[in-house]
Amino acid sequence: MKRLFTILLSACICCMASAQPDKWFKKSAKAVFTLKTFDASGTLIGSCNGYFVTADGVAVSSYTPFRGAAKAVVIDVNNKEYPVKSIIGANEVYDIAKFRVEATKCQTLRTASSTAENTQVWLLPFNAKNAYSCNSAKITAAQKVANDNDYYTLEGTVAENSVGCPYLNAAGEVVGLLQLSSSDDKNTQYAVGASFATSLKMTAFGMNDAAMKATSIKKELPDELDQAITTLYLSSTLGNADTFVEIVDDFIAKFPQAPDGYSYKGQIMAAKDNYTEADKFMLKAIELADNKAEAHYNYARLMYQNLVYFPEKASQAWTYEKALDQIDQAVSADSQQLYMTQKAEILFISKRYDESYNTYREVLDKFSKTPEAFYGAARCKEMLNDSTAFIALLDSAVATFSQPYLKEAAPYLFARAQALAGAGKYRQAVNDYNEYEKLMPAQVTGQFYYIRAQAEINGRLFQQAINDLDRAIAKNPEVFLFHSEKASLLVRVNLLDEAIEAANECIRLSPDASDGYLFLGLAQCLKNDKLQGVRNLLKAKDLGDPQADVLIEKYGKQ
Repeated sequence: MKRLFTILLSACICCMASAQPDKWFKKSAKAVFTLKTFDASGTLIGSCNGYFVTADGVAVSSYTPFRGAAKAVVIDVNNKEYPVKSIIGANEVYDIAKFRVEATKCQTLRTASSTAENTQVWLLPFNAKNAYSCNSAKITAAQKVANDNDYYTLEGTVAENSVGCPYLNAAGEVVGLLQLSSSDDKNTQYAVGASFATSLKMTAFGMNDAAMKATSIKKELPDELDQAITTLYLSSTLGNADTFVEIVDDFIAKFPQAPDGYSYKGQIMAAKDNYTEADKFMLKAIELADNKAEAHYNYARLMYQNLVYFPEKASQAWTYEKALDQIDQAVSADSQQLYMTQKAEILFISKRYDESYNTYREVLDKFSKTPEAFYGAARCKEMLNDSTAFIALLDSAVATFSQPYLKEAAPYLFARAQALAGAGKYRQAVNDYNEYEKLMPAQVTGQFYYIRAQAEINGRLFQQAINDLDRAIAKNPEVFLFHSEKASLLVRVNLLDEAIEAANECIRLSPDASDGYLFLGLAQCLKNDKLQGVRNLLKAKDLGDPQADVLIEKYGKQ
């Protein structure tokens, strides 16, 4: 009996020696919670522990349960449940996450500064009932990782389901968060420094981080305005449309005096055909903007884009005159190249070609001579039926590039090729088409080869035209037009056997079209098979070909 009493007394003393001071335990235990995460179907996918960092619901825990999660909640020591509102930051390598919970007046824990080796600490478990349930441990190693943050190795045992629980020092400050151990040694534990966890924050590029993309829980905007603006821009180009709307609304709520959110909101409203609301938000952006010129430009550009791409819808609320008024205000405040070019584009789409040309000329005179400005001016001359000036300006656009040409010159070479062909300068046009093909081989289509073949036919480059029609057919073998054009050309150059073959292919592709029968009949007649040839010409006539009568009259009497 005496021996048993001694053993029990020793055990009690040992337990008491490992317990943290009562002065902070009861209060600190209220800051610890359990985190549960769920997928989109509501199925539980993970859990761990964590603690509150701020009274208004900022918390930290392990990151792992968030992977694949669509929803998360925390459950405090009073068994009260709070939804996770947003993720503030995460580090997948060190398995930590910082997030915001829909809660107020949370009990919090202080963060300790860097803690030395051989320091005694205590693991504060979730929902502890007394001071003696808190296991002590000793820091055996402290190393610096990830921007001089702490990572600890500890000696001590822990209870099951304790991952994410905080280690506290004698002052009741958090040293680190317990991590899931892969070691077989049950007496060796690891903890990521609390200062590391609490320092996590969202950056402009954070939403595209692998850890963030692995969870569909809402991400919080950066606290810095410039970072948040960058996030807005990236989300507009890379993000999901619904997510982008949510981010814009969050931005306006977080930065109500910043014009950027209202400008993006205006774009969203315009995309929804709600032009009244779009007006309201764009005018709000102008009101708040320090750079009024840019704000007016953004509004003008939005109206211009919608009038160009959705004219039936946009014109009910917006007009070119309204867009011009906004861009004129931008130019008056700051007559920079971008704003003046936009003005020229609005004038062009308004069919005010002389004014548009004059504006492009002003851009070219005042600023760098860009191919875009020369091309814009060229389009004006095209619409004014000044073919000489049209080609001359396209020459100037191409001349801004040095030879050998890079792919940036390709669209201007193609435009000039079309202009030269329209002016009857077919061989010059073919040269530009050839340059385009060299620069853009992956973008060359069957239609391109057909277009170049037309220039080659008119330039009497017949073999090149046949080759291009073969290329067009190789890319698009079921396009009737390509086969029909080839059959016509083969008849023209007296390659009659090949013409018959091409004409039969036309008939196979479209037996109700007259072209195949017309070219087949003509080729047969030219080969002195007039009986069969006239029969096919009569078939072409029956299908409505107006040329068939002349050919029947010519060959039917021979």
